[in-house]
Amino acid sequence: MRRLALRVRDLEAAVSFYADRLGMPVSGRDGGRVVLAPAGGAFALDLVHAPLAPVRPHPSIGLYHFALLLPDRASLAAVIRRLLEARWRADGSDHGVSEAFYLRDPEGNGIELYRDRPRETWSTGSAGIEMMTAPLDVAGLLAEAKESGPLSAEARFGHIHLHVGDLAEGERFYAGVLGMDVTQRSYPGALFLSVGGYHHHVGLNTWAQGRRPPDGATGLIGYAWGIPAGTLAQLRRHLRDRGVPFEDTGVGIAVTDPAGIGIDLREA
Repeated sequence: MRRLALRVRDLEAAVSFYADRLGMPVSGRDGGRVVLAPAGGAFALDLVHAPLAPVRPHPSIGLYHFALLLPDRASLAAVIRRLLEARWRADGSDHGVSEAFYLRDPEGNGIELYRDRPRETWSTGSAGIEMMTAPLDVAGLLAEAKESGPLSAEARFGHIHLHVGDLAEGERFYAGVLGMDVTQRSYPGALFLSVGGYHHHVGLNTWAQGRRPPDGATGLIGYAWGIPAGTLAQLRRHLRDRGVPFEDTGVGIAVTDPAGIGIDLREA
């Protein structure tokens, strides 16, 4: 995942959170749009100002959280220390495959900050890659960094987790249309998918019980994926063969998932 766009009512409060609390540099500003990106340039976050947008209720169909993957335990510990020093709430969980903290930005958008354990330690069962939700050794993790620090320049988008109306419909789109593999389907009310054997690049859940936000509400507008070089024409044919509407953007293909979320697919 390369880029993600959020619609926000209070642009300056959102910028202050991502730039000052998380330490994500502002890389561009154009009218009512601010772009933030780590120094490494692995991803970009767009904040789009919409002061009159209806407030998205939580939970509702749309973003559950987006996840930023840190390169190691020490860099995760440093940015969590930074948040705790600012008295920003972050709750930890051990998922077996990863160690994670969950928080919300000023507009209620869910964020996960995490680091992966080595792939060779991941367990696989009959239902797929085994993931759990267990208490995190917060003290042990924080001991990895003596001082706080900003979001690592090597941070990147790790995955996105969405509230959807129907898991089967979501699976038909993300697996059947986009070609992702289901990696875990035993978690109650949730489904996880990925490419390349990762634990998940997309998580889907029905925990919002079908509740829909108002049109144009705050929250997720859309996100962008990189696809392998030379595969765009093949993807275009694949979508046409399945009758899936798409738009040629000149640099890639834009599609909309069953929940109405825009996805921009571009060659890496």
